[in-house]
This record gives sequence, C-alpha cells and structure tokens, in this order.
Amino acid sequence: MTASDNTIPTALLGWYDRHARGLPWRARPGAPAPDPYRVWLSEIMLQQTTVAAVKPYFEKFTATWPSVEALAAAPEEAVMAAWAGLGYYSRARNLLKAAREVAARGGFPESEAELRQLPGVGDYTAAAIAAIAFGQRAVVVDANVERVVSRLFAIDDPLPRARKAIRAATDTITPAGRAGDFAQAMMDLGSQVCTVRQPQCLLCPLASHCTARTLDPERFPVKPAKKARPVRQGRAFWIVREDAVWLVRRQGSGMLGGMRALPDDGWSARGDGHGEPPLPGEWASRGVVRHGFTHFEIELEVLACAGNNDMPGQGEWWPLERLTEAGLPTLFAKAAQRALAG
Repeated sequence: MTASDNTIPTALLGWYDRHARGLPWRARPGAPAPDPYRVWLSEIMLQQTTVAAVKPYFEKFTATWPSVEALAAAPEEAVMAAWAGLGYYSRARNLLKAAREVAARGGFPESEAELRQLPGVGDYTAAAIAAIAFGQRAVVVDANVERVVSRLFAIDDPLPRARKAIRAATDTITPAGRAGDFAQAMMDLGSQVCTVRQPQCLLCPLASHCTARTLDPERFPVKPAKKARPVRQGRAFWIVREDAVWLVRRQGSGMLGGMRALPDDGWSARGDGHGEPPLPGEWASRGVVRHGFTHFEIELEVLACAGNNDMPGQGEWWPLERLTEAGLPTLFAKAAQRALAG
C-alpha cells in the first residue's frame, strides 16, 4: 500500500459519511472544520479517557468558557474544580497554561510543530488538531487507529515496539484531502467496528484489505504481559464541625496538585503515608476506600474526628450540604462518601 493508492481512504471515507458518530466537538462529514478551541479541548479531555466520560465535562466547560480567551481568564481553582472526577489532573493545569499561551498569541498555531510546543500537547494531540481543525495532512494514531492498522497490516511486533511500524503503515494510507474526516473515520472504525473483542468484520468497509481477518484479528495489536501495580497505604482525615468539613488545597505540583481535598498523611509524597493526624483527638475509622492511578493503587483508610475553631494550617470549612460543589478528585470523593456512610 502506498500513499498514492487511495482505495482504503476512499472506502473508509464513504463509510464515515454514512456512519460518523455525532459528537459535540465534531463537524459533520464534509462540513467546514470545527472551532480549533473545541477540537483542542476535546482532545485534551480524551487523553486516556472515554468518550462517554468526556461528553458531560466538555459540555460543562464550553458552556462556562465558550472560547479559549474565556478559559484563559478563568481562575485556576475554578478550572480544577470543573475538572474534578475526570482524572489525570496535570491535564487541567496544562490546559489552563496552554489557553493562556494561545490567548496571548491571538489564536491557535496551525502546524504540528508549533502545536507540540503548547503545554500538554504531544505528538498525537498535535497531529489530531492539525488534521481536524486545520485540514492538514497529519498521521494521527490513537489506540483505536493503532488497533485498526495493526490488523490491516498484521503487524505482529508487540507494543510498544510496534508503534514505529504502525505509524509508518498509517502514513501510507493517510490521504492529503479530508484529513480531519479520515482521522476521525479511523477512530470511529476502531471504536464501533474493529473493536478490541469480537470485531465486526462483516460490517467493516476495509475487510477486503485486512490481512488479520484471515488470521485472528483479536490477536492484534500484540500486547506485552501486564505488570501488577504496586499498592500504597494511606489515611485521609474527615474533620467535621457544625455541619461543615475541613478541606485543604493540595500543593500546586505533584499528585492531584491544586485540588481541594481532605487532609491526609502524606501518602502521595512518600508512597505509604506516615504522617500524624492534623490535630489531637479521638479518631474513629470509617473504613477503607480503594482507587487506581496510572502506576499504582491506593488503599486509603478514612479516620473521623470532631474539629474546632483553631485548626492547624490553611484550609476551609466547607458545608456538607454543598460538598458536591467542592470539586473533590475521585479518590477524596470516595473517602467523603465512606465517611458520610458511617
């Protein structure tokens, strides 16, 4: 297959014209490109996150901050609170940094090279924005495209070593025209038809071109054995006074940086937590919550105690009836639910 052979892109784009997913950040097939702000925002949110999880966050963000200039002017704490629950919180900090850079320069850069200079924008995201927002020919490879292409060409090297070959193969079938539609068509094919398990080969517009179809499609891409994630231990402290809970603001850098949270014993800095409770008193265990991060899991015991008017350190008393508005990250939202359940 060569870049001049348009059999695959023609078949795929014809399928996409009939079956494209309707997503709030997309333009319809063949329509003018969407606002680069919406493309960039969606791509940042979709990093390691599902479309279903992203939709409500995208709609909330664009309703609150309808332009990159509006987002650039937003307070960091408001952005972090709006992001709460979406995970990978460094994305939110980089989102705000990038918005301020784009607003300062008067708009988004159009080239992949310039887009890669924005905080939080890597090779894939830069290629996706260049293709979808600016119609540039770019080789866009996400997990869905990786799966489609590894099956089309039966690339049997294990990941991550296979990624170089997958990218090269994707380059051979990427057309110069309708670059954004082609990138999104590949993503849709991977998410709807060429799925991880039980791919629907009979419905696939590229079935006649697919080498893996006569083998075992589910074998591709070849993945290395999973490594067990280490488990950390820690404690979170639930301190209540007059129908309000004591919340702190985590340090701006590091794990869950800049987020409101319950006080804890320092587990994120040292692995297992060893810090003492923030004040003396009779602490009662409310149970343990578990949560998975990218490289480890945490078992967090929730300890409860009554607070007083002389709390150590900086924090704020947050009304329990408005706790859902605090923007707690998922781990601490779980801890709060555990504490409230008694």
